[in-house]
Amino acid sequence: MGVVNVPDERLWKLSEFSKSAKTIPAAVEFVDIAGLVKGASEGEGLGNQFLTNIRETDAIAEVVRIFEDDNIIHVVEGKINPIKDIEVINLELILADLQTVSKRLANLKSEIKKGNKNAVVENDALTRIEKTLTEGKLAKSVSLNEFEQPLIKQLNLLTVKPILYVLNKKFGPNSNLNEKPDDPRWIELMNFMKETNSNYVIVDAKIEEDLKDLNDEEKIMFRDPSTPLGARDGIDDLIKEGYQMLNLITYFTTGEDETRAWTIINGWTAPLAGTAIHTDFKDKFIKAEVISWDKFLDKGLSRTEGKDYVVKDGDVIEFKI
Repeated sequence: MGVVNVPDERLWKLSEFSKSAKTIPAAVEFVDIAGLVKGASEGEGLGNQFLTNIRETDAIAEVVRIFEDDNIIHVVEGKINPIKDIEVINLELILADLQTVSKRLANLKSEIKKGNKNAVVENDALTRIEKTLTEGKLAKSVSLNEFEQPLIKQLNLLTVKPILYVLNKKFGPNSNLNEKPDDPRWIELMNFMKETNSNYVIVDAKIEEDLKDLNDEEKIMFRDPSTPLGARDGIDDLIKEGYQMLNLITYFTTGEDETRAWTIINGWTAPLAGTAIHTDFKDKFIKAEVISWDKFLDKGLSRTEGKDYVVKDGDVIEFKI
């Protein structure tokens, strides 16, 4: 498990402007669930343990190899085929969900006989989901109405979660599929991303591993693309994409003591946004002084907002309670 800072230049500009003693970025928690293999849904490897860990996450990042290196074998297939890797993982997630759905459908029969209206609604939704899973498709492709969504959410299905595909490349020329646009494997992979409207980022996980023992200045120098050794690892892209995929936004508080980025769900009103700082802010909220981060730097004037104000990404806020 690792907690990583969300890269955000706005935070550091605000901190510099306010001459803050401390600067605290927003963060995303990543849980490394390695080694999910074919048959995991039936207990192969440490399948059930891995699947349980995945259920506790908000989204799934599937790391998919797109580099060729004879010295690093593909432990499952023995050859590089990104689409095959994706199909293996997604099938295991689908099979695990199918078990969950089938078990729940069986339990709903007695509740329906008792006249439970929610059970009828849930049964209809799960029947559609079961059909979709049986066809080898992810449950998130099923449209659910406002009554069905909360009933299905409590099952914590794996294939309802957002999925980000992390295409793992290797630093160096001509070793990656994305450097061979006519490679049928790359074409197939890009077609899959387009057809399924999937999000993906390209990273070089090995670079990040190589850099872990360097100081910040050395890391910046190594990542500078203008230098002979310059290499971009894509880790920042991964963090930012994961942040956006979870429908999260950032607002800021700033002053001499501290400049801090606060993470909230997009669409939250000011009182709800205040709970990121302290739960009391929701009930004790009176008003908020709000200004966008760029206007703050230009020494613009803040405006007063009430309980119905929907916080925007990049707002600088001072809460009055």
